[in-house]
Amino acid sequence: MLSWVVLAILCGACSTTRYVPDNEHLLNKVRVQTDGNYFDISTSQLRSYVRQNPNARWFSLFKLPLATYSLSGRDTTRWLNRTLRNMGEPPVLYDSLLAAQTCRDLQQELRNEGYLNASVELLAQCHGRKADVTYLLHPGEPFFVKSLRYEIADTVIARTLAERGDSANRTLHEGMKFDVARLDAERKRITSVLADLGYYRFHKEYISYQADTLPGSRLIDLTLRLAQNHRSDLPDTLHTRYLMRHIAYASGDAADSRIHLRHGVLEECTHLHAGQPYSATGLQQTYNQFGRLQAVKYTNITLRQVADTTDSELPVGWLDCDIQLQTNKPSTVSFQPEGTNTAGDLGAAASLTYQNCNLFRGSELFSIELRGAYEAIRGLEGYSSQNFLEYSVETRLSFPRFITPFVTRSIRRQVNASSEVSLLYDMQNRPEFHRRVLSTAWRYKWSFPHRHDRYQLDLLDLNYVFMPWISSTFRREYLDSENSRNAILRYNYEDLFITKIGFGYTYNHRNVAVKTNIETSGNVLSLGARVFGAEKDSKDQYRLFNIAFAQYVKGDIDLTRSFLIDANNQLVFHLGVGIAYPYGNSTVLPFEKRYFSGGANSVRGWSVRSLGPGKYKERDGRINFINQTGDMKIDLNAEYRTHLFWKFGGALFVDAGNIWTLRSYENQPGGQFQADKFLSQMAVSYGLGLRFNFDYFILRFDLGMKAINPAYESDDDEHFPIIHPRFSRDYAFHFAVGLPF
Repeated sequence: MLSWVVLAILCGACSTTRYVPDNEHLLNKVRVQTDGNYFDISTSQLRSYVRQNPNARWFSLFKLPLATYSLSGRDTTRWLNRTLRNMGEPPVLYDSLLAAQTCRDLQQELRNEGYLNASVELLAQCHGRKADVTYLLHPGEPFFVKSLRYEIADTVIARTLAERGDSANRTLHEGMKFDVARLDAERKRITSVLADLGYYRFHKEYISYQADTLPGSRLIDLTLRLAQNHRSDLPDTLHTRYLMRHIAYASGDAADSRIHLRHGVLEECTHLHAGQPYSATGLQQTYNQFGRLQAVKYTNITLRQVADTTDSELPVGWLDCDIQLQTNKPSTVSFQPEGTNTAGDLGAAASLTYQNCNLFRGSELFSIELRGAYEAIRGLEGYSSQNFLEYSVETRLSFPRFITPFVTRSIRRQVNASSEVSLLYDMQNRPEFHRRVLSTAWRYKWSFPHRHDRYQLDLLDLNYVFMPWISSTFRREYLDSENSRNAILRYNYEDLFITKIGFGYTYNHRNVAVKTNIETSGNVLSLGARVFGAEKDSKDQYRLFNIAFAQYVKGDIDLTRSFLIDANNQLVFHLGVGIAYPYGNSTVLPFEKRYFSGGANSVRGWSVRSLGPGKYKERDGRINFINQTGDMKIDLNAEYRTHLFWKFGGALFVDAGNIWTLRSYENQPGGQFQADKFLSQMAVSYGLGLRFNFDYFILRFDLGMKAINPAYESDDDEHFPIIHPRFSRDYAFHFAVGLPF
């Protein structure tokens, strides 16, 4: 396959015009340029008005799809020729009519942006059988609004807008550049305001503009006109304002006429109210609220106009609202088998899940999952068993609203919220040890309509880790060493109690994504121990039920910013920083809270958990999953993404980062963070990736290569693998679902 791709690149360059007819030209390049510097004109956005674009380029360099098509023979009855044509892309032939239409479209858009005297020049340069096309924009000088007037013929609407202080919300103002898009946005804004005040039949066509230019200048007198209602049977009159009369609920299931939801839940999800004006926003929020309910399959809302009262001064109409709901089956049972491969150890797992999506007739989602796993472990010596067994049971109950006495019903109606309680018991039997985990949590998640941020509060998250049995071999070789080399290892194989409280915030809009989280554990228990005068044990730790509890604080932030180059290419930057500090009752972070580096979403030149901390280099290779963890992490990533063809995409990336410890641990030499040395300890990798975009999910394959390896000194050849590459030593291959950031 690789050799075929290389052959297509090498041979395709000289054969891309193979299927270009005589007297025709292959559209080779298209440019959109201005005749000067215009800070408010985006040629990349204007590129969307170009009606004909050249053949796709891989990574903006190689026309590989066209080259693939050109490798095919003319005999389409042969399988190979048909396959090459299906995989490739036929040549795009320059069309002068489409080019002329593009000029007209670009000129119109420039005029819409305020450049009323704009013109577009078409430059087509033909060389051989190829054509390079440039659309040269001559915008001229922009026009500005000198005066602005609002003429509202409907006196009731004029009075209503004035009482609401609508003038402060206007998007138009004197002195602004004339912009048709902003004019249309103002029409939509006014229409939206009136639609929420009961004007059910009002639409933006009632709003028009009159623009008068002043002779010899670039100034415009602009007037916005809101016309009265036009009816065929009446002269111009006021617009009708509609009030809600009756709101009724019905089942959409012909086999069951009942709605299996409590009436209070129905009312809480309905944002239209009898006796109140119709609201378009309320209608949409009603759809959104019912759409959030797991118990609801679909929602259909019908508004019926009842009658108009023909009071000439204030015409009022009435609307009846019928909300039809079809609910899902309340209970489902699913079975999911799995195959596992952990470092070459094969195994199998299976889970059985029961779900009820309407437990208390309020769309509460209840689930219980039973899971079992088996794995045959190879290469262990000195242990009586060579198998790994795991059994777990997890139950969750989620409410589609706040469950708390401190939130009123009016607040619940304004927020999209959920409350969740969970309980998990996990039993692991390994040849080296047996481990039991019992955890329970209560958390809230919420967001606000028409906003792009989400919140999560882990009000209570308790984890009890119990080690009922540790084999004598494992204890002797790793845990009972007289020196402190395995201090981190020993800590993570002791009974432990973690009481976490956390808060998370996520923002995602357009090309910016922000994710932050902060959590802390053990503070309440530590305070209680001091207040009640509890005594510390021999390790200087407080204990609860004779179990030491963890105490730490941890914070993380992820920033992602993408830049759209064109419809097929984008550049994405990512920064991830995390830091956790153990204190008080702990000198070491619990293993689950420690950071690791490498892997499909970090520095991709290293496999997961194989990088750091700092310049630490694992020597015995037996317990690196413990030693190669830290208290602090930095990830810097840059990725160029491109669409190749069909469902395939490609990527080129550069990653940098590492982890460090905040304390000095003897078993992790060179791993402690130092402000004057951490930059020299940043690992760097580069590579390329292939993505399969199936709309609902993305399969990702990334091949990373080490560029700078901080585990080796700068005078060592292995410190700069980018200069002294060795594929077998420096590569890491990753398979993942979804994008890395």
